[in-house]
Amino acid sequence: MDTIFTLLMVLIMIASVLLVIVVMAQNPKGGGLSSTFGGASPAQFGVQRTNDFMEKSTWTLGAVIIVLILISVVVTGKPKQVAPAIPQAPTKSEAPASKTTAPVSVPANK
Repeated sequence: MDTIFTLLMVLIMIASVLLVIVVMAQNPKGGGLSSTFGGASPAQFGVQRTNDFMEKSTWTLGAVIIVLILISVVVTGKPKQVAPAIPQAPTKSEAPASKTTAPVSVPANK
């Protein structure tokens, strides 16, 4: 069980780092990586495709992270089996009293 959990955590970390890289490469004004390779004009070849790729990869990596987290919760979140509580009668810890009596010596009167 620990091996599966470790593998899932490593995959989640890799997907998270990739997501950070993809988001940091984007520019909110439409420039970013697409303006580096294709110029600032959206009419040039490859600019729109780069933006589409970056947007699709962002959504895909986000979905992959969510799915991996849900799988890790399902795999590792199984409750432990607990024995049902059966009420028991209290046990006596004292030894039973004996019914035989010891002889008692009575002092003689003078």
